Amino acid sequence: MPYWQNNMSDDLHHYNASGQYAWQTLIAYDACIRLCLYAWARGCPEAPEFLRDECLLLRSAFGLHKFLLQPRGVQPVEVSTTKSVEQVSLKAKKIVGKIRVEVKKLRIIPRRKLRSMYSQRSAMYMQVGAEYVRHVSSLVKTGMNSLKIGSFPVASEEPLSCLFQLKSATEDTKVEPSSAICLHPGGGDYHVFFPETEGDALLVEVQDKKKLVQGRATIPVSSLSDNPNERIRWWPIYHEDEECVGKIQLSIGSTITSDETSQIKSGPVVETLAYDLLLEASMRAQCFHSRNLRLQGPWQWLLTEFADYYGVSDSYTKLRYLLHVMNVATPTKDCLELVNELLVPILKARNEKSLTRQEKGILLGCETQIESLLANAFENYKSLDEKSPTGLADLFGPTQETAAPALAPAVQVYTLLHDILSPDAQTTLRNYLQTAARKRCRKHMIETDEFVSNNSEGFLLDSITISTAYLKMKNLCTNISKEIQADIKIHNQHILPSSIDLSNITAEVYSTELCKRLTSFLAAWPPSCPASHVNELLIAIADFERDLESWNISPVQGGVDSRSLFHNYIMVWVEDMQLKLLDLCKAEKVPWSGVTTNHSTSPFAEEMYEKIKDSLIGYEVVINRWPQYSLVLENAVANVERAIIKALEKQYNDILTPLKDSIPKRLNMHVQKLTRRQSTALYSVPSQLGIFLNTVKRILDALHCRVEDVLKSWAACLPITGDKKSLFGEQMNGITVMLRTKYKNYLQATVEKLVNNTQANRNTRLKRILEEIKEEDGEAEIRERMQMLSSQLIDSISNINEVFKSRIFVATCRGFWDRMGQIVLKFLEGRKENRVWYNGSYYALGILDDTFASQMQRLQGNQLQEKDVEPPRSVIEARSILCREPANATDSSTYFYV
Repeated sequence: MPYWQNNMSDDLHHYNASGQYAWQTLIAYDACIRLCLYAWARGCPEAPEFLRDECLLLRSAFGLHKFLLQPRGVQPVEVSTTKSVEQVSLKAKKIVGKIRVEVKKLRIIPRRKLRSMYSQRSAMYMQVGAEYVRHVSSLVKTGMNSLKIGSFPVASEEPLSCLFQLKSATEDTKVEPSSAICLHPGGGDYHVFFPETEGDALLVEVQDKKKLVQGRATIPVSSLSDNPNERIRWWPIYHEDEECVGKIQLSIGSTITSDETSQIKSGPVVETLAYDLLLEASMRAQCFHSRNLRLQGPWQWLLTEFADYYGVSDSYTKLRYLLHVMNVATPTKDCLELVNELLVPILKARNEKSLTRQEKGILLGCETQIESLLANAFENYKSLDEKSPTGLADLFGPTQETAAPALAPAVQVYTLLHDILSPDAQTTLRNYLQTAARKRCRKHMIETDEFVSNNSEGFLLDSITISTAYLKMKNLCTNISKEIQADIKIHNQHILPSSIDLSNITAEVYSTELCKRLTSFLAAWPPSCPASHVNELLIAIADFERDLESWNISPVQGGVDSRSLFHNYIMVWVEDMQLKLLDLCKAEKVPWSGVTTNHSTSPFAEEMYEKIKDSLIGYEVVINRWPQYSLVLENAVANVERAIIKALEKQYNDILTPLKDSIPKRLNMHVQKLTRRQSTALYSVPSQLGIFLNTVKRILDALHCRVEDVLKSWAACLPITGDKKSLFGEQMNGITVMLRTKYKNYLQATVEKLVNNTQANRNTRLKRILEEIKEEDGEAEIRERMQMLSSQLIDSISNINEVFKSRIFVATCRGFWDRMGQIVLKFLEGRKENRVWYNGSYYALGILDDTFASQMQRLQGNQLQEKDVEPPRSVIEARSILCREPANATDSSTYFYV
């Protein structure tokens, strides 16, 4: 059984030849058979493939089953016209034939120099040519008879050239301007023209060696004949005044298909049309589609041999193939590589000006499609997918860190069509890449659209919703950063031209678009404090900005500036923190009752400093990025610390008021003397005063120092710009000075109150006791006189121990001790000439030393240091006065002054 009878419709893709091109298809089919027979005779191994089984392969590809006779018993194959196979229908052909022109001889009379081609009178000449077409029969006969009868008296001896072009080529402004074809008489050169209509005409212009026009001729296409006996003819040459100046003998071989006969089964078929039909048949036979573009095997051989055998130019074959490829092109590697492969010889031919007008028109259409394909490839260079039918990934997947396979051939095609060194070509490519970046941004930002839309006001601003929103914005920053990292890696593959810095080009878009989105988001969802989710977003933005700098990305105008984005919010945070803490201080008016601390201090102060510390911890992320804000925080913390001390003084105002009489107040540099009446009752140090002074001392020694240490560690990172670094610490130093002053003043006032207690009773006044000592009084008598004073001192020291912590107790006792020593010192300084009181003063100092040292040792024990029980300065100075007086060796009292 012949091969064609074996289920032909299942094994081959059939095609029904269109009635419009049935005749042309039959001619192409016949040409292929003759070609294959010729090749088979030469022993070509590919030819039998098309000849076996009564040329089944060719008949199926051309779709001629319903036009050709079938053997008896074989039913015609019914082929569905709704196949899903991608097919490119034959487009309406404008070409009605071809003209092969060769200049045989030229006879012309030298005339005056005529104006060059395309002069102001050329339009009138074209009208004359049109009139000539209408009366071609009579004009040709009359002109030719006159040329045959008459002879030229003088022939031109200078070399002349003949320029040829189709009339339609001069009227079409959409096609690249083409140069006229130059042929020389008797040179044997020829050129093939492809007229589009029978109304077209062949324009001839004769020039001398100086490019001056000597005459012109117009040959209508409709006047040409397919008769071989009429191919070589003489044609008259005219100049612009319509005077015949010569004649030209041309050999014109023409194949013309009239418009009237193009729809019927008759008339000649030009080789290019037959090649087009064969090309489309080959594509159908090999299931040509967007992912199967290459013609291979016997069909590739047949196309090559057909073009060579029937004289179809290589440029035309590649352009027709390229046109079909572009109709189904996708931004994939195989497609772009094929486009590049086809373009190289075509563009070379164009540069050599060897393309016909028809070929230039096809190329122009292909270039438009190629530009669109390249734009699609570059604008989606991170979404290119070789496995996708469209060449693009349908879903938005992870960021690709390597260049897609299609990118390299896309760059090759682009550099073929453009001078990549020109600014316009570079700008166009940059615009494509920036468009791609905008697309990537858009896809990344979809998840955050809801937070910046006008409908975001309807959101319930609970903590979970806010945290989720900030998390998505953080992820957006991370994803955009990954995009730029991927661009850097792609750039380092050196696929793009060296003039294209991919990472900088796309980073400009990514940074500006991200900045716009962040600005809108923060305005819609303003951060109220440096909470964890806010800090995470701040870190992500700051890291993005830092990464751009580390990757050598040029600064972008309008790009991400993390500090500018958060500056106003940070200032508001600090202000809110300060106001919140100040309000807590203002609310404190009385001491907390029933609440104590391990340090016998005010719980309010402990709690406030804990709040300050916790608040500062929240700003650690901010300060790590921008240490400049440590100055702002220092000022805020100092204001809060002043408010804490002020609140403490208000809380303990009742117990501090008695002490204020003993504290000199400086107002406007003048000393005010207090006139409040002194109370006659003995002063007992209240326990509340102990809490107050313990608190001030703890703030000074511990709480304030902790806050100051945090701020100092941050300030150490301040950049040295002008005097800003030296400004830090002024506020903290001011707080330290204030605390020391208040501590000292209240401590001295307490001591002064205790000293005043000794002055309340004449029996305990130390100065009076010293004044009443007689010269003969010994230590025993003086101890007896000071008995009441010593008892009072012991009671006061015990009272101090009950109220104050160890270090404040020691400081108060030593202050009290020093003040009592000052009484003795002043007593001696006023009586240096009278040695009667020296012995009494000496014994008094000893009693004071014993009293204070023994009581402090008794109450504090091992907590005391050796220096704590050493005599204070006033006592030492008083003893020095006693030691400077001349001693009497025989006087037994001199022993006490040693």
